[in-house]
Amino acid sequence: MRHRSLLILTTVLTTGALTLTACGSRDKKDDNGGGGKTTTVVIGVDAPLTGQNSATGLGIQYGVQIAVDDANAKNLVPGVKFAVKALDDKALPPTGQQNATALVANKDVLGVVGPLNSGVAQTMQQVFATANLVEISPSNTNPTLTQGKDWAAGNKTRPFKTYFRTATTDAIQGGFAADYAVNTLKKKSVFVVDDKQTYGAGLAALFKQGFTKAGGKVAGEDHVNVGDKDFATLVTKIKNSGADLVYYGGQYDEAQIVTKQLKDSGAKLPLFGGDGIYSDTFITTAGKASEGDLATSVGVPVDTLDKAKDFIQKYKDKKYPGDYGTYGGYSYDAATAIIKAVGNVVKDGKVPADARQQIVAEVQKTQFEGIAGQVAFDEFGDTTNKQLTVYQVTNGKWKAVKSGTYNAG
Repeated sequence: MRHRSLLILTTVLTTGALTLTACGSRDKKDDNGGGGKTTTVVIGVDAPLTGQNSATGLGIQYGVQIAVDDANAKNLVPGVKFAVKALDDKALPPTGQQNATALVANKDVLGVVGPLNSGVAQTMQQVFATANLVEISPSNTNPTLTQGKDWAAGNKTRPFKTYFRTATTDAIQGGFAADYAVNTLKKKSVFVVDDKQTYGAGLAALFKQGFTKAGGKVAGEDHVNVGDKDFATLVTKIKNSGADLVYYGGQYDEAQIVTKQLKDSGAKLPLFGGDGIYSDTFITTAGKASEGDLATSVGVPVDTLDKAKDFIQKYKDKKYPGDYGTYGGYSYDAATAIIKAVGNVVKDGKVPADARQQIVAEVQKTQFEGIAGQVAFDEFGDTTNKQLTVYQVTNGKWKAVKSGTYNAG
């Protein structure tokens, strides 16, 4: 799905002169009913819209769609009509890179929301940076994306000035979960599993570090492959380890099967994971086996936020697919940050030649109250909103049991 936009000649009726518009396309419709022309600005979306992780990916897509619809309805940027171009990366890094190239080639695209997966983000960042195209992920949590590969040693260096995120990092999420496991759940021994992907392996390592620091013991470790369905060997290892908790670093697709096969074997150990398993799909697939399982996720429950009520109602009224509760609010806020930046750069529908570069600078200065919390970015492009929540499956639903922040120190 590649798209390209050519430089378009637009006639200035008052002078008869011709001007060049570097980005953005012209639409005959005048939102003000004046018979004039508006500029169409596209916000790209990259997420898994089919296959692995699609429930959360679709939540991202439609979170952005509602933000765009709201902006158009309120005429937030006079002379601009916003549109969404959503591309499916299928949770595959090479596909994400191809999508990034396609979005960059579309000159109407002035910002991108996504991707869902940290591993996919690693293949996209350089593409967007080269084109000065802003990218805001509502869900990436791997610290290296914003703070560089040596962040854990205290040597934090921002790799790409075009990359931002509205989700906090695993440096905070892993420790937050570990602290809860030891000090609230009173767990003493954990078996750690990850899916060998950037997000899952990174989060599992940070949980393990926090768990042992808090006084817990790692009873065993293992890895699974994305797409695996039979976890009999893993289940045996877990049962023989003597652990009183399983921590899973990865997405719900495999976690929901692991917990079901574990419980079906007679083991009553709770499975604890990160935001990758926090999805209604996890409960639907695992069924009763999911009861008592836990997950951390960014922010606080969107259903409890007054500012998100209108968003949630629109999502439900439109009968959009996917899970809005995981990243929908953060996607709406990410799109809103881009929309506000466009409003500071594009005046009366006129898009400057360096619009993309200017929008990156405007996003860096962003500060507003979003539907999911305060939206602002630090010098690394990380959100200043460090709030996290622990959820537990109770009577077939995710129930928030603790919200707060954590000092990764």
